[in-house]
Amino acid sequence: MIYDTVQDWLNARHKRVLLFGMSGLGKTHVSHMLSASGGWFHYSVDYRIATRYMGEHIADNIKRQAMTNPFLRDLLLTDSIYIAANTTFNNLAPLSSYLGRPGDPSRGGLVMAEYARRQDQHRVAEVAALRDCAHFIDRAKALYSYDNFVCDSSGSICEVVDPQYADDPVLKYLSEHMLLVWIEGAQDQTDELIRRFEAAPKPMCYKAEFLAARWADYLTENNLKEGGVDPDHFVSSAFSHAVAHRQPRYAAMAANWGVTVSAEDIAKATTPSAFDTLVARALEMRGR
Repeated sequence: MIYDTVQDWLNARHKRVLLFGMSGLGKTHVSHMLSASGGWFHYSVDYRIATRYMGEHIADNIKRQAMTNPFLRDLLLTDSIYIAANTTFNNLAPLSSYLGRPGDPSRGGLVMAEYARRQDQHRVAEVAALRDCAHFIDRAKALYSYDNFVCDSSGSICEVVDPQYADDPVLKYLSEHMLLVWIEGAQDQTDELIRRFEAAPKPMCYKAEFLAARWADYLTENNLKEGGVDPDHFVSSAFSHAVAHRQPRYAAMAANWGVTVSAEDIAKATTPSAFDTLVARALEMRGR
């Protein structure tokens, strides 16, 4: 780790952290807080994925839908209108919409083969966006004079790395540039995370093996064929299983590559100073 001791962290002129954990536990919230203080550059992996690496896919998908409308089709073919996704740090709906949901096409679903193809696009994009961190650390300093850097990672980071492999290329790269900080949720927060996801789905990237197994189990459990699947019900079911599936992967990332803070404590860290203290305490606990 780039900060081995509490004093390394507290005395560092340049603080660089990567926050990871399930969506909804405070990664973006604390990143906004640090950024608003004026001393931290906020790098959102999801935003980078949606704009730099998936932006063309997203725009083409919107145009594909627009081409089914005769009025919009004519305007598009004559370059009379311009279509683009309004993706922001707080609005990742264009990416979620593109990734879609597998199931009955009449209910807005995608055939599983297409859904899996888009999942693989996201996996490639996520690795690329994570590997852009060093560039943005340098860019934030050179252009804007930011000494401190917070990477607000995607909830699916644990799906694109192997935390048990000491030579995992992505984790080695990240740990050379930032301190990895797991925001650990409590067991009683699971239901609330699922409720939030159902109300406002976040972009989800699953390991191919997990997705294939969950899809097969879902069809068997509900005695369904692919075309009969309710897309909304499936993605809700997949997310609830993903919460349990990801927990040990996050824990291994923290044990082997970083430190752990609780979601309850991160919610109380309302100033950069309080955040510094929280991370220092996590380093102290790791040292013990």
